[in-house]
Amino acid sequence: MPDKTDPGSAPPAASRAASSAEYELPFSIAWPLLVGVALGIALRFVFSGTPGGPYATMMSSFVILAPLLVGATTVYVAELHHRRSWTYYLWVPALANIVFVLGTLVILIEGLICAVVILPLFGALGAVGGLIMGAVCRAYGWPRRTFYAIAALPLVLGAFEQELPVPVRERTIEHARIVAAEPARIWREIENPLDIAAGEVESAWVYRIGVPLPKAGRTEQTGEGIVRHITMGSGIHFDEVAVDWQPERHVRWSNRFTADSFPPETMDEHVKIGGRYLSIGDTDYTLTPVGAGTELRMTVRYRLSTSFNWYAGPVLDLLVGNFEDAILAFYARRAEADGALPAASAGVPAR
Repeated sequence: MPDKTDPGSAPPAASRAASSAEYELPFSIAWPLLVGVALGIALRFVFSGTPGGPYATMMSSFVILAPLLVGATTVYVAELHHRRSWTYYLWVPALANIVFVLGTLVILIEGLICAVVILPLFGALGAVGGLIMGAVCRAYGWPRRTFYAIAALPLVLGAFEQELPVPVRERTIEHARIVAAEPARIWREIENPLDIAAGEVESAWVYRIGVPLPKAGRTEQTGEGIVRHITMGSGIHFDEVAVDWQPERHVRWSNRFTADSFPPETMDEHVKIGGRYLSIGDTDYTLTPVGAGTELRMTVRYRLSTSFNWYAGPVLDLLVGNFEDAILAFYARRAEADGALPAASAGVPAR
């Protein structure tokens, strides 16, 4: 049992209980949560370094250790007042992390896309941190030195984690759909998807969590070959260069981004396509006649480079797969509609 003269521990539980009425903190239920949230936001400001440098936001030192520390801090402060239950150790630290992430949105230091993607992980890690600290408090009283060591860990590791190699995850995601239309009609829609309304594609989760909606794609023959020009909301634009072009059968687009493809403040560096952490490679559309209809197959290749690919990878697989389903449905609706474009309007002549 900790000695009350030990600077590394609190007075015994009986002494704390006896003095709790005298030194009771205002709003004792909310106080531990608020301290945890404040610490998390302070850490987010610390981890605002440039990608590839010290204290970058995408480091494991922040993404893994910050929510653990927020959870541990919430329980540590709560235990100063009185003993809490195991249920408290689980859900209050998780809640503190959720409020922490939402707080970064409110004060505009985090974007919606990153917040939505990371929220489940932070909540779960916060609960783990709370349970660990709760167990330590029950075993050793008020472990001040242990807490200080945990608090220092992200700051120490964040100073040199950039020197460690970052794993690279390369994946190919493929989905298909049977479309009640002939290949020629679907092909025309792929060439020139014009005047895209929000309701046609907003079922894709990536658009619901903040990626600007596409507006149009215009295909033309250029000196370098066939190019489809993509425009999206918030001024985003880029080109897709056809590296394989088989009219009404198959096309492979290679994305080409320029310095001004993403205007400032449109997307976080953490999720910007073609950036340090994420790149979308080739995108294929394959059309195969099936009975009276056509199988339309979409294939997307991507590269993910984070120190927590084990979490971000499966999440990205889900988002890309859902995106493919939404885009395939978009082309199917247009091709099957009575008002499909006439053959004369096709933008690129068959080779």
